[in-house]
Amino acid sequence: MFSPDEIQARLREKPFRPMCIVVSEGQRFDIHHPDLVLVGRRDLTIGFPGPENPAIYDRITRVALVHVVAMEDLPVSAPPNGQDT
Repeated sequence: MFSPDEIQARLREKPFRPMCIVVSEGQRFDIHHPDLVLVGRRDLTIGFPGPENPAIYDRITRVALVHVVAMEDLPVSAPPNGQDT
């Protein structure tokens, strides 16, 4: 189990690195924007963005912290045309 502070610290890293939150049931939640995860004392509220704006959620789910078993880095996609951002 991860503490709220550990999860929040990972979400606040600069620059933010896309991550996957893995829970005990085997579900995986890809996080591409840190503002879409609300960290509570006992659970996480994870937002899933709509197609119009990747920083605004369209729907949410709640996950109990006791079920979070891993936080994994997601592969970072290359910028368009191979240019650095």
